Amino acid sequence: MDIDLQALIFEFVGGLGIFLLGIKFMGDGLQKSAGDRLRDILDKFTSNPFLGVLAGIIVTILIQSSSGTTVLTVGLVSAGFMTLRQAIGVIMGANIGTTVTAFIIGIDIGEYALPILAIGALIIFFFKNQRIVAVGQTIFGFGALFFGLELMSSGMSPLRSLDAFHELTVSMSNTPILGVVIGTVFTLIVQSSSATIGILQGLFSEGAISLKAALPVLFGDNIGTTITAILASIGASVAARRAALTHIIFNLVGATVFLIFLGFFTQFVAFLQGQFDLNPEMTIAFAHGSFNIANTVIQFPFIGALAWLVTKIIPGEDAIIEYKPKHLDPIFIQQSSTLALDQAKSEIIRMGEYASKGLEETNLYVTTQNKKHSEMATQIEGALNNLDRNITEYLISISAGSLSETESAKHTALLDTVRDIERVGDHFENIIELIDYKISNKVHLTEQALEDLNNMFELTILTMKQAVEALDKMDREAALEVVQKEDQIDKMERKFRKKHIIRMNEGLCSGSAGIVFVDIISNLERIGDHAVNIAEEVLGE
Repeated sequence: MDIDLQALIFEFVGGLGIFLLGIKFMGDGLQKSAGDRLRDILDKFTSNPFLGVLAGIIVTILIQSSSGTTVLTVGLVSAGFMTLRQAIGVIMGANIGTTVTAFIIGIDIGEYALPILAIGALIIFFFKNQRIVAVGQTIFGFGALFFGLELMSSGMSPLRSLDAFHELTVSMSNTPILGVVIGTVFTLIVQSSSATIGILQGLFSEGAISLKAALPVLFGDNIGTTITAILASIGASVAARRAALTHIIFNLVGATVFLIFLGFFTQFVAFLQGQFDLNPEMTIAFAHGSFNIANTVIQFPFIGALAWLVTKIIPGEDAIIEYKPKHLDPIFIQQSSTLALDQAKSEIIRMGEYASKGLEETNLYVTTQNKKHSEMATQIEGALNNLDRNITEYLISISAGSLSETESAKHTALLDTVRDIERVGDHFENIIELIDYKISNKVHLTEQALEDLNNMFELTILTMKQAVEALDKMDREAALEVVQKEDQIDKMERKFRKKHIIRMNEGLCSGSAGIVFVDIISNLERIGDHAVNIAEEVLGE
């Protein structure tokens, strides 16, 4: 029988592309319709590892990607939202959640793929409501997933009559480790275990591969899927690298254990297939589900040991930004509003110190262009937003009680200060975006411009730190100095702006460099204004 190689390759590659697009669309659509609740789910439900597993399952089903959940988790560990032990539970849950895609594929609705695609497309095009569009995107992705699978299956069906392919599957049955390697390598290339398992389901349903040869490939797919977490952790924090390593160890241990008991596991899957009359795709889905659930059950008791091991392999202290407030205990609100206001103030001082640190990191990013500084500053900005929300809620709760005139004035001052500090975060975030623009568009700033920026940054950071200190100690002298320094910042901004116009007129720098420079100094000038607002609360103005 002659095989049309071009048709086989084109259908397979095209089908794979549509399938991957389908998974992405489906995940994005679900994520948008679920709103920005995913981080909240992970944050709230990870108080212990068992809840972590459940959270991992839920979030992975919602975003259709275990790698996506792992990357989210890696971010939350870096941000101090969860400990490594909690993260391990989430990663285990993510491995179970990702099997849902295989079960969806097992439902035989391939022949309805095109009408499903059409429905999704119509919703995307004819509705303006973002929530409805997100649902349309999910439906479109769902249809694309099946359409891609149909194409891949029809592309692969001639393979079973190919002698070379037949020999390969026989040798995979005899040496299971070969199957593991093939599964791992292919998933590393495609970066989606759902896609490689979809291909495996197609081959098995076409009768091109036996169950005994398919299962080791399945184990390999699970090892290969760790690549995304590895890529996400490159250059990231120590905690992020530890979470990625946990993912690798978890899947490697699982694959090893199941390879040892391959004969028994093959019999078990064959028993399931016969007992429940499963179609070939569903058989692989059940095998995938059983593998990940059993792997989690086996390794769950050893979460502590796993955390200890990765901490030993990747040593080092992690610079953690604590997103959560430390001082806002609701019990003080019932006891005494004065005490509660003091607690809120302590938290605001902490927030102010973070804002100064964020400014320092932003300055380092301007001078070194090293991504780790921008990531750190962005994390701090996220922490400022979170603290702003929590402190404001706490202050609102305090105002529900009766406040004396002095307390009421302090309450108002604290509310204003929180807003000022949060705005500082917004301004340094703007500066980061300007530097990102400068790097990606190869905009060149002159040595003189960089020196001016550095001088203005140093003065602004000093002013901000002094404002927070003045608030902490209610120091009028320090507050007056802040007012003087802010005056210097204003003069500096005007002077640098003039110098820059002269440089532009002399043709020493481009128009786009001018925009970047002027926007950065005006953001710094605004930060100076917010520092003065804080100082004025101390001066009682």
